[in-house]
Amino acid sequence: MAVRELSATPSMARMFGRASLAMIPGASRLPFVSGGGGADPELPDLTLVLNEVAVDRDRLALYDRVCGFPLRDQLPPTYPHVLAFPLHVALLTDGSFPFSPIGLVHLYNRIVQHRPIRASEPLSLRVSAGMIAPHSRGIRFSILTEARVGDELVWEEVSTNLRRGNGGSHDDGSHPTKVASTADLPATATWKLPGDLGRRYGSVSGDLNPIHLHPLTARLFGFGTAIAHGMWTKARCLAALEPELPPAFTVEAGFRRPILLPATVEFAEAPAPSSADGGGIAFGVRGISHETRHLDGLVSFA
Repeated sequence: MAVRELSATPSMARMFGRASLAMIPGASRLPFVSGGGGADPELPDLTLVLNEVAVDRDRLALYDRVCGFPLRDQLPPTYPHVLAFPLHVALLTDGSFPFSPIGLVHLYNRIVQHRPIRASEPLSLRVSAGMIAPHSRGIRFSILTEARVGDELVWEEVSTNLRRGNGGSHDDGSHPTKVASTADLPATATWKLPGDLGRRYGSVSGDLNPIHLHPLTARLFGFGTAIAHGMWTKARCLAALEPELPPAFTVEAGFRRPILLPATVEFAEAPAPSSADGGGIAFGVRGISHETRHLDGLVSFA
């Protein structure tokens, strides 16, 4: 495996500019442009490492506000994803990566928080490519992330994305992207989501995928309007569950149908004692009519 240690956080503007090159016909054949995977794509055997990552307190406060977390000297469970996201994009825009990040759809996310992380603790981040498999709507692949304080593994993530297009006739089931349905859980809150939510979250998280930013750019990729970020939806759920969460837990989320902005959605939750030896919480986000499931989630305490 090739390991590449970065000396500084990559420039998001430069990487998204580079990613946009893949939209130019024929550009993906250039060796420095991602997205030239062809008919039988393979993920690169590459790990990106960034050490001594410090938390910007002002940015953390903005993230807490847009996602609904309390302001405190502790990282929300989803915040290391934001810190590692420039490495995700750096991997996706590497010339060896077969898919461009522009237009990808988030399918599944699993986070293991081994212990709470203080905002004062510098982190070492490692990002690499995981599995690749056929999907009924294209090809799915995962990105693996680890966060350490010194030599201690404090947080890890599996994030699975869909590259839409010609894919297999079925999902081969090699990865647990399916979280049990939460359609029957009792609703505990109603959230009104504004039309600019994608831009607000994108400005804080750095995720400037055009499907989230504006109706016009979202329509270029087949969406009727801008859609909410999956990681915002997961973060908002964890903010609602925050008083019930233990110091260490695993949280999975399956992203079902996109939330078209603006929107009004319901949040639902209930105990899930069978989720693991230590119990847990099942949670979900759905449309007001209950006909559309947007997210199914599960927190396991063991």
